[in-house]
Amino acid sequence: MRTTILITSPEEWTAPGSELFQFAPIIPGGPEWFTKPVPIALLSSVIAIAVCWAAFAKPKIVPQGWQSLGEYAYDFVRDQIARPNLGKDTDRWMGLLLTIFLTVLIWNLMGVIPFIQFPIAAHIAFPAVLAVSVYVIKVYLGVRHHGVRGYLRGVIHLEGLPGWAYGIYAPLILAEVFLTSLFTHFIRLFANMFAGHLLVAFFSSVGFWFLFEQLSPLGAPLGVLGVAVTVLITAFEMFIQFLQAFLFAMLAAMYIASGLHGSH
Repeated sequence: MRTTILITSPEEWTAPGSELFQFAPIIPGGPEWFTKPVPIALLSSVIAIAVCWAAFAKPKIVPQGWQSLGEYAYDFVRDQIARPNLGKDTDRWMGLLLTIFLTVLIWNLMGVIPFIQFPIAAHIAFPAVLAVSVYVIKVYLGVRHHGVRGYLRGVIHLEGLPGWAYGIYAPLILAEVFLTSLFTHFIRLFANMFAGHLLVAFFSSVGFWFLFEQLSPLGAPLGVLGVAVTVLITAFEMFIQFLQAFLFAMLAAMYIASGLHGSH
């Protein structure tokens, strides 16, 4: 008996489910970067601007409609995200933090919008750029308000430790503040949206396959189960989408506060 072994080169192998995150250029022969996530991200920005314009362009004493929604979002970001971290500097940074929260939330909700169904944050480049922007602001504020040496001293603050311990703990703290914090800021958002998109796609595919492709007595119950699980996971995913937008904006507020106050 002969056994045939197929060897696939690394260039040809793709991870299962990776096709959900690989997109061809929208314009044939056009820029390779202009794929599906780009217009969705632009649409998200337009939606965020339109919501804020409708809510705050002509405010009334008694808020109604879009103004009520906008004020609720503003109050939530101010009271739950900005004020606990920034204190007296809250109003100064509300514009940025409200923008970050709404942008990330709309990015995430794009994953459950029919015919779009792709959370922008599941493409790592988008949350990475947003996190790097916050990182640059943090470092700039720290150096501007405290100087390089003062900022580093405030970040490390290892009072009470013997001199030999500085050589061990100081590099770890500096790595956490200037490297690890940057990656964890966007990796958390990216990983949750990536995994959630995979789960929804998997169970919806199971439901479609057994209901319309694999017709059998056993297939129908499995298809109905797949659809039911898809609905439950989608509902849970919407909660995670809101939670991740909240956490991303919360970390942004914490990092801005660390730059202003010169502390870890």
